[in-house]
Amino acid sequence: MKQSPKRTVTSQDARRNRRVFGRILLLLFSAVFLLFIVRFSYITIGKSVEHVNLSTQAKKLYTATQTLKADRGSIYDSNNQPIAQDTSTYSLYAVLDKSQKSLAGEPLYVQDKEKTATVLAKNLPLTKKQAMAYLTPANSKAFQVEFGAAGQNISLTTKSKIEKAHLTGLNFVQQQARLYPNGTFASNLIGNVTTQKNQLVGTMGLEQAFNSILNGRDGFKKVSQDNNGYQIPGTLQKDRQPQNGDNVYTTLDSRLQTLLETEVSSLQAKVHAKSLGATLMNAKTGEILATTQRPTFNPQTGKGIGNAWRNSLTQDLYEPGSTMKIFTMAASIDSGHYNGNALYNSGRYEVGGRIVPDWNTGGWGLISYNKGFALSSNVAMAHLEQQMGSETWKKYIKRFDFLKSTNFGLPGEQSGSYQFSLPIEQANTAFGQGIQVTQIQMLQALSAIANNGKMLKPYVVRKVTSSSGQTIKKYGKKVIGQPVSKATAEAVRKHMEDVVYKSYGIGSDFKIKGVRVAAKTGTAQVAGSSGYMTGDNSYLYSVAGMAPAKDPKYVMYVTMKQPTLPGSETPTQLTSDVFKPVLKRALQEANGQQTPRMSQKTNKMPNLVGTRLATAQSKLTKQGFQVTVLGNGSTVRQQSPTNGQLMLTGQRVMLVTAGPIQMPDVTGWSKSDVLRLGQLLGMKVSFDGSGYVAKQSIAADKTVSDNSHLKVTLK
Repeated sequence: MKQSPKRTVTSQDARRNRRVFGRILLLLFSAVFLLFIVRFSYITIGKSVEHVNLSTQAKKLYTATQTLKADRGSIYDSNNQPIAQDTSTYSLYAVLDKSQKSLAGEPLYVQDKEKTATVLAKNLPLTKKQAMAYLTPANSKAFQVEFGAAGQNISLTTKSKIEKAHLTGLNFVQQQARLYPNGTFASNLIGNVTTQKNQLVGTMGLEQAFNSILNGRDGFKKVSQDNNGYQIPGTLQKDRQPQNGDNVYTTLDSRLQTLLETEVSSLQAKVHAKSLGATLMNAKTGEILATTQRPTFNPQTGKGIGNAWRNSLTQDLYEPGSTMKIFTMAASIDSGHYNGNALYNSGRYEVGGRIVPDWNTGGWGLISYNKGFALSSNVAMAHLEQQMGSETWKKYIKRFDFLKSTNFGLPGEQSGSYQFSLPIEQANTAFGQGIQVTQIQMLQALSAIANNGKMLKPYVVRKVTSSSGQTIKKYGKKVIGQPVSKATAEAVRKHMEDVVYKSYGIGSDFKIKGVRVAAKTGTAQVAGSSGYMTGDNSYLYSVAGMAPAKDPKYVMYVTMKQPTLPGSETPTQLTSDVFKPVLKRALQEANGQQTPRMSQKTNKMPNLVGTRLATAQSKLTKQGFQVTVLGNGSTVRQQSPTNGQLMLTGQRVMLVTAGPIQMPDVTGWSKSDVLRLGQLLGMKVSFDGSGYVAKQSIAADKTVSDNSHLKVTLK
């Protein structure tokens, strides 16, 4: 049978179609393969895709950059002991998830919560119950927990103690921090730091003023590594070593600073002033040896910083009151207008249709200008200003460098101002009203009186060194002018002696046995939003003094703004409680002497609460402290001073135990020690006189309670 012609044609066409399709498919594959080869060759030769350099990208993927932190420079006192230095602190967290195990199967979570809580309570400021509460959260599926403030800012020593317990599940995170070993210690002058972008930054005081040189420069290290993070042997490494910050050395004397802090704290606890300021300066060089203020803060704990952001030494303007009369007297004498034996009518004086009153509005009758200065007569000063003329007085205000910054070196220093248009305003400035100054301006001006007319620039930084110890910059004595002659300065100091030693002088509270003191007290009304404030607690009280009067070695200035005055003591008695002990100690050090009660060494007060009394007494005695025990128990319940406070060897430490408290014999005690005793026992204390305790109203060994009233006579 013959094949159908139609069927034969169809088969031939199909075979031909398959061949055509196969060729087309081969051409397509060949084209794609060719494109792949071209693209691969382009990438291999050009090493770039979509404008991204593959070589650079690979290096980024397999190169780790490690930051090498620079140490922030330290701040030192005059004996080269650190006031502020770099340290590390740690934060603690605990892993609770039981699935967390090492590759070897060892647990990485907290296994024994009871033991862990016991160890944490022993080393951190929390109880065992609190620690257990953290370790057993309401959310039973919590992966990890932290311990609040108690688990923050942990020292290396505390971290080591916790780690010695070999507890599982506890982990520490290291942070850069600043250590202020002395606690409250010229805090507003030294300043503090905050952490910004993982770096410590100074926010006030010397920490801010010298921030750029204290900071240094971080380094880095670039390391090539494999996918697992291991360094690849033989690969090129690039790094930059860190440059540690420079160090700042101050003029602060730790022994005098510690004493000043103690005395100012005692005064502030008594008067609760709106502000207190006290500074001791070397009259021969301008070095600031000790300075503090209230309110202040503890830079280590941050306690009190919310109320103490300003540095009153350079940033607070105020009307100085009668201490300004020192410079009015100097201007009158130096300009040739002063006649000290001439008489004037005290009490009231009319200037430009306005009345200048004396603080004793009835006056003292017809008296000499010499006596008027010792009595702090406003009328006498107004007369002196009128006699020399406002232009001459203005010239001396400017010669003493009031109304301009001292360029002390701290941020935010104020320049001051005055009201000087009307005759009454000009007269007011002569007794310290209507003119605003800073404490550092007053100290600078006082240096001219103490230093025979040569005015010195106050300074607190003596040198800056590199981290390797090389001196970069030195600071020292700098004479910035001579507003008055040597003879004028000597005459003014003599008048300041009259304030202290004349029978009618109002500064007898500032006498120091064995040395002549030149001083001038001040009382200024405090200005409010609508004029001067009124009332017993609306004044700024101050004292400016120097000793020895004939050839001063030290200048001291104390201000007390709006205190709540106790009825038993005057403002001069209160300010003398700071002025006298600090100036006396400085003079003893200058003469190579030490008080029999205290040596030169300083120690930190240990935490003795909970310690056996015998152990605490032994420890304190070995450190050279005087120990007073209150109560008849065997364990310490309270202590004064508190843990961490810097103390001079020889100072008194009080330990409270259980049982009835018997009155100790406080004969020979300082006023500040008696005040601490009263605060510790909640007992009211009042004083009569100045100096050290001569008599006490509650006999020694008599049982006392918190409602007892101790009356003390000081001599």
